[in-house]
Amino acid sequence: MEKDQIIILKDRGLISISGDDSKEFLQNIITNDIEKVKVDRSIFSGIFSPQGKYMYEFFVIYRKGGYLLDCDSSATKNLISHLAIYKLGSKIKINDVSSNFVIGILNFDKFKESFDEGEYKTIIYRDSPIFLDPRESKLGARILSPIDKLYLTIKKLNLKLIDSKIYFKKAYLLGIPEKGLEHLKDQLFGLEANFEKLNAIDFKKGCYIGQENTARMKLKDKVRKKLLPLISEEILNIGDELLFNNNKIGKVLINKPFPFGLIKIFDPNLKSLENAELVAGEKKCKILKCY
Repeated sequence: MEKDQIIILKDRGLISISGDDSKEFLQNIITNDIEKVKVDRSIFSGIFSPQGKYMYEFFVIYRKGGYLLDCDSSATKNLISHLAIYKLGSKIKINDVSSNFVIGILNFDKFKESFDEGEYKTIIYRDSPIFLDPRESKLGARILSPIDKLYLTIKKLNLKLIDSKIYFKKAYLLGIPEKGLEHLKDQLFGLEANFEKLNAIDFKKGCYIGQENTARMKLKDKVRKKLLPLISEEILNIGDELLFNNNKIGKVLINKPFPFGLIKIFDPNLKSLENAELVAGEKKCKILKCY
């Protein structure tokens, strides 16, 4: 993605959490610290099961009177239902506002050149929040905007619209899944899904759903598997065991368009698997990179 280019993600959902109790409500549920979220700062976070397993992931952006959750569109409906379970007597409103906004992706250098803000800074440009991706700055900056305003921003910043496939491939090459997230649900622990590396967990905040087991895994260094990108000339099958020298070392969790597998990082050591030929079902594959 070049400096003068922009990508529009059409497969994102936007959920509004508003009301007097919106901060406390989210703080008791999400993995990151809602206190970090201000007008000038956004975060990446998620929700785990009570056992600490991956359920949902999203960005949290401040909005007057509450927050916006930028999530995968395939998860929007289920995430709203999940949040509603914990609403109880909280003074909050949960609404799907996906039709009101789109997400644009700006090049990292363009963001720095145009706005020159700190790594975690969120700036407001023409009433639209823009922030560097807190997971990995190489993925550029996200702009949340009504579609008509975004096209005016594209014109004002002299940007060219390009295919979103470029963004999805870059995320894949960086070891960050963007497609097929629904296949991860309840299939691995949040720490196995690299939530710590992606700046999605705050170990100093108070309790949240799944916090006890997550903290124990971190404290006792119990993480033994890791979600990693795979490469193959064939389409892999979800759930197939990954074999190395006829020994099971993991399984396929996402098959297309960019495959990922849950891989053992010890016995054998992960580094020994770099460039090694693996078998999934009867199909050959490799770990793209042992991050």
